[in-house]
Amino acid sequence: MIPENQRRVAYINEMIESGHAKELVADGEKYHTEQLSAIARDICSRAGVRVVLIAGPSSSGKTSTSHKLCLELLAQGKQPVALSLDNWYVNGELTPRDKNGKKDYESVYAIDLKQLEEDLKALIAGKEIALPTFNFAEERREYQGDTLQLEDDTIMVIEGIHALNPILTEHIDAACKYKVYAAPMSPVSLDGENWIPTYVHRLLRRMSRDLRTRGKSPQMTIASWQSVREGEEKWIEPFRSEADAQFDTSMIYELPAIRYTVETALQTVPAVAEEYKVAERLLYYLSFFEGLEASYIPRTSILREFIGGSQFNVG
Repeated sequence: MIPENQRRVAYINEMIESGHAKELVADGEKYHTEQLSAIARDICSRAGVRVVLIAGPSSSGKTSTSHKLCLELLAQGKQPVALSLDNWYVNGELTPRDKNGKKDYESVYAIDLKQLEEDLKALIAGKEIALPTFNFAEERREYQGDTLQLEDDTIMVIEGIHALNPILTEHIDAACKYKVYAAPMSPVSLDGENWIPTYVHRLLRRMSRDLRTRGKSPQMTIASWQSVREGEEKWIEPFRSEADAQFDTSMIYELPAIRYTVETALQTVPAVAEEYKVAERLLYYLSFFEGLEASYIPRTSILREFIGGSQFNVG
């Protein structure tokens, strides 16, 4: 775990104020690299693994994690390929509904389980498959001519919120699978006694991405957050124990960096809105941090998935 003194606001601010922001970021990236390198070594030590499954709650950094793990596997002589479960979503009219009658994209049954299983079995058997792409605007799965066939040293790294759910790969030999749970796990300490919960990191990450890619205001992100958390409790957390490895996606520099991307927008949440108390609390947490410019953050950082500028294809 990140040393406790590196999880306190005072330490983080001191590093930024004293001109050591670059070192602060480097320490955070080193922490991730060390974890992923160990996971990659463990995967490679298991001769039969062909599928690595990465799951975690919303805004845990699963997509960037899959790409960064691919780099570590490549360094150890494997030929990894990163895939997303999102591309096996069912078409819009088949999406299950929640208790309010709205389309429930958090449900495992929003994935075409039959097609996914057929594709994985075919790949493990050495056959070539047509790779799907999900068109979110049209809510349809499309095939655009992309194919995939595994070589002897190819490992599929598949990320998605349901990746650890046994129903997803129940007919795939256990020896072929390796499961990773990825999420922020190191809360930041304000003063040694009071802590910023890790779900706050995820909410702020999601808020930053929503602003940048979806045109959603912080108020809209906060309004949907309870539903997201309920989906996580139902579909993700029960299967955390299925993981062969846990990856802590916490970044000691992320709250100073993300302050730049969301603070002004958070201040626009009306005081009369239901979401105001949450917005006020988030602003309170951010107020403890000195800002950190994005220029310090490498393009391979998991945080880039949310603030933009990633070198990976993270949507």
